[in-house]
Amino acid sequence: MTAPGMQRPPQPMNWQVNKLQLAGLSWGEPGDRPLLALHGWLDNAASFAFLAPRLTSHHVVALDLTGHGKSARRSADASYQIWDDLPEILGVMDALGWESCDLIGHSRGAIISTLIACAFPERVRRLVMLDAVAPDAVLAQNFPLQLRKALQDKMLLQARSDRVFTTTEEAVVSRAARGLTSLAAATLVERNLCDCAEGVQWMTDPRLRGASAMKMTEEHIQAVLNALTMPTLLLLGQDSLGRSPETAQYAQRHIAHLTVQVLAGGHHFHMEAGVAAVAQAILQFLSAEDVSNSNEI
Repeated sequence: MTAPGMQRPPQPMNWQVNKLQLAGLSWGEPGDRPLLALHGWLDNAASFAFLAPRLTSHHVVALDLTGHGKSARRSADASYQIWDDLPEILGVMDALGWESCDLIGHSRGAIISTLIACAFPERVRRLVMLDAVAPDAVLAQNFPLQLRKALQDKMLLQARSDRVFTTTEEAVVSRAARGLTSLAAATLVERNLCDCAEGVQWMTDPRLRGASAMKMTEEHIQAVLNALTMPTLLLLGQDSLGRSPETAQYAQRHIAHLTVQVLAGGHHFHMEAGVAAVAQAILQFLSAEDVSNSNEI
């Protein structure tokens, strides 16, 4: 789906990486500056349908991460921890012929982006994080409880069926109830449903709702952020439930070359009325020559 008034319709893309069928959307031309986009939890590549057409002069490729949208689910023995997607993301970059690219992530996708960027800084030119920096830290001594919760969730969710709706409209209402506009919800839902005997059902893997067996400690998180050597932009939604001054302050303490801006909107501000301002901030950052460390809150 193309954002209203934009002239860069998306093109479907598919890859097979590590025997998993992955899907995505692209905007722009292969010769343009490469930009990889990673969506948030339970979203899909259409999360960037409003933003990507405005990122002119860039070849934007947005993935459906495994278990989301039109990409394959992982095998029954596998998990969906935040680092599990990294081999496939790197594989897609290789398939595209991108030795390096700009990287943008929203929410869970932003957190995954920091992991790629800290482990392979030579492959990330500039990093953009939308409304997230790092997961909540877990004390090391809580690992047994975390492991127990993960194993319980795995057994429970393995047997859970995909949610069924009578109509697509019913699914859109359900998605919009979690803080999205109707248009944004419809855009995501369109890429996340398939037909079934009773109507339509989610394609998202229910196991994505399960607890991770291993959570990062404060020391892990600081090590990740300290390793981000590339220019980095953190955009926060003014009305996002997760936004607080501490988020920006924490990021600034640990990311060397960071710019922070707060923009109008909620957690999905890149899919809301202020998306033009989001695009402008990103384009200005990606085209900048000087590395800066500033706070515009």
